[in-house]
Amino acid sequence: MTDPFDTPGQADEGIPRDRYGRPLVVPPEGGAPMPYTRCTTYVSALEDTYNLSRWQQRMVALGMADRPDLVLAAGAHRDDKDELNRIVDQAMDAAQAHAAAGVGTSLHKLTEQLDRGQIPGPVPEAYHADIDAYAAATSCLEMVGIERFTVLDELKIGGTHDRTVRYQGRTYIADIKTGSIEYSALKIAMQLAVYSRSVLYDHRTRTRDPLDVDTDRAIVIHLPAGQGRCELHWVDIAAGWEAVQVATQVRDWRRRKGLLTPITDPVTEAAEKIKAAMSAEELTQIWQQHHHVWTDDLTALARARKDELTA
Repeated sequence: MTDPFDTPGQADEGIPRDRYGRPLVVPPEGGAPMPYTRCTTYVSALEDTYNLSRWQQRMVALGMADRPDLVLAAGAHRDDKDELNRIVDQAMDAAQAHAAAGVGTSLHKLTEQLDRGQIPGPVPEAYHADIDAYAAATSCLEMVGIERFTVLDELKIGGTHDRTVRYQGRTYIADIKTGSIEYSALKIAMQLAVYSRSVLYDHRTRTRDPLDVDTDRAIVIHLPAGQGRCELHWVDIAAGWEAVQVATQVRDWRRRKGLLTPITDPVTEAAEKIKAAMSAEELTQIWQQHHHVWTDDLTALARARKDELTA
C-alpha cells in the first residue's frame, strides 16, 4: 500500500518556498509573498490514516527483521528521538517500502513526456505495459494543460494538478494516481475540488488567469504501477467541495486557543478580585459570588480595599 499523494508535481519546481516547503505566493492585493498551504496538506484534515499507518508499521517491522544491526541500534539509542527516526527510515528502505513510490514518480514523468508529444524513455520492459495502457486509456482525452500550478486565494492554498483535459466537449481537472486509491476517494475528491476552483498562478509575473473547468466532476487517471492497466474514474468534486468546507472548520478549530484554563483556589481567586475592585458595589458582588468560601481574612481584605476606595 502506498500513498497516492506522494508523487510530486514537476511544474512547481520553480515556485519559491519557505523552509517548510510551502509555496510563497503574492496575494491578489499585492505585497510580499506569503506562504500558502499545500493542497495535499489542506485536504488531509479529514483523512483517515489508519490503514496507511498500519502499512508503515508493518514495513518497519519487516525492515527490522531483515536488519539485525537496526535492532541493535534501536536498543542503543532508545532515548534519542532523532536517531530512532533515522533507524525507522532505514528499516522502511530495507523493506523497500519506498520502491513503489519511486516507480510511481517515474511513471508520472514518463506520462508527462508522452502527453507533451515526446518519446518517453528509456522504459524498462517491465513497464512497457503501463505506458501502453496509459496511452490507450487517455486516447479519448485532449490534453489542454500539463502540470500547472494554481492557487485558491480564498483559502490560501497552492498546488499543482497533473492535467487539464477536454472530454466530450467539456474541460475537466484530471489527476494521475499510480498508487492505491482504495481508501483515498474522499481525499481525491477534496483535492480536485480545490484545483477546480483555483486560478493559474505565474510566480514570475505574479499574475493569475482563470482555469475554466467543470466544478462538479473531475477525472482520475488510475495507473497502478507495474500492473499494466489504466482506468478512468469520474470524481464527484461537488461533494468534495462540501468536505473542503468541513476541513476548513476543522483547521480553524485546531488553531483555537484558551480551551483549557487552570483551576485556581477559590479563596485566592476572591482575594485577587478584591484587590482589583474599583467600587464598594463591586466588593458586594464579589462577596455574593464567593460567600460560600468566604473567610475572615477576605473580610479584612475587603474592608481595607473599601477604605482605600473611600479615601
